[in-house]
Amino acid sequence: MIGPDEAWSIVLRYVQPLPPVEVTLEDALGCCLAEPVRADRDIPAEDRSAMDGYAVRSADLQSAPRELRLVGEVAAGNPADLMVVPGSCVRIYTGASIPPGADAVAILEQAEEREGWVSFRKPVAAGENIFRRGEDAREGDELLPAGTRVGGVEIGICAAVGKSRVLVYRPPRVAILCTGTELVAHDRIPPPGSVRNSLGPALAATLRQWGFPAARYRIIPDRPSAVRSALRRCLRSADLVLITGGVSAGRYDCVPEALAAIGATIHFHRVAMKPGKPSLYATFGENQHIFGLPGNPLSSLTTLHEFALPALRRLSGLPVSSCRPGLRVTLAEPLPRPAGRLRYHLARLDWGDGAPKAIPVRSQSSADLPSAGRAEGVILLRPAPGTPEAGESVEFRPWGPWPWRA
Repeated sequence: MIGPDEAWSIVLRYVQPLPPVEVTLEDALGCCLAEPVRADRDIPAEDRSAMDGYAVRSADLQSAPRELRLVGEVAAGNPADLMVVPGSCVRIYTGASIPPGADAVAILEQAEEREGWVSFRKPVAAGENIFRRGEDAREGDELLPAGTRVGGVEIGICAAVGKSRVLVYRPPRVAILCTGTELVAHDRIPPPGSVRNSLGPALAATLRQWGFPAARYRIIPDRPSAVRSALRRCLRSADLVLITGGVSAGRYDCVPEALAAIGATIHFHRVAMKPGKPSLYATFGENQHIFGLPGNPLSSLTTLHEFALPALRRLSGLPVSSCRPGLRVTLAEPLPRPAGRLRYHLARLDWGDGAPKAIPVRSQSSADLPSAGRAEGVILLRPAPGTPEAGESVEFRPWGPWPWRA
């Protein structure tokens, strides 16, 4: 067996971002940028007022209180074609361009307007209440680097620089195969010896939750011919296939045999982790990937978050450093340290005093899906002498998108 870190390094050798495609700005949501986004002009493009008030020459108000003659107004969206000469001022509104001659804005609350004159109670400094041209960015500045995942803020930045189309990495296509002659659809009452397929819906929903909405799942029996046929069908279009069950050492665990038969290359099978020991990773064709997940729900979900989801993020164009998010937290109570294998222990986070603490969630077995419903992720307990005590720093892996804090 190899360790989880070595397994991940093997995945990284073969997973590459998918080819870039150009999409509309609206369709870029959730994708990763394949090129930087740069400012097409200075931001702001000209000096603008940060407040409602009066555009003035700061030198005129050094001896405030003082009255200045009101010569007009300028609102946002209108040209600033009024000249502010000594002894005059212009009424101005938030976002409006600063008229020539003015170098400050006196706020409305510090002035009183009467019959064409404005009385100012206090001095203002040059540049006060003005958004200066280019203070946010200069033309050509990189605003978003390649590899940035596009969310609402990023859409706004692209819109601000006039991009109606964006170059992104193509989102990966995912297929899910659930092996098991005993599996029946989740909306059926299982006959004796059968169980509902809870894992397929759980995996598909988890992928959607993390921004991979195209995943579909189907049930296939534990027969080599059926597994081979299903794999070939999926690999005609999918960039990544998740196949659950059939990867252990039992008589009906035929996934490794099926992968070899279709020409896939298995890079690892069995990882020193608990749960998830039978985990498998293979490649097929150019930049196509297959993850064999154990059939027990907790084992499968652990492997999904540890290897398959990070691989999908990399396929999507995320930098390697962002593919396996984690958080250092303190342990809320002691836990037995595992022997031999890295232990992924269900946990939830307590933000009571502002610093997250990991509260372990007990589970009965790797098939205990209800326990996962009480957790927000897992803490990683590495094999070592002694017992992790309360207050010890541990690594936490999320099983839901950031942030977890309400």
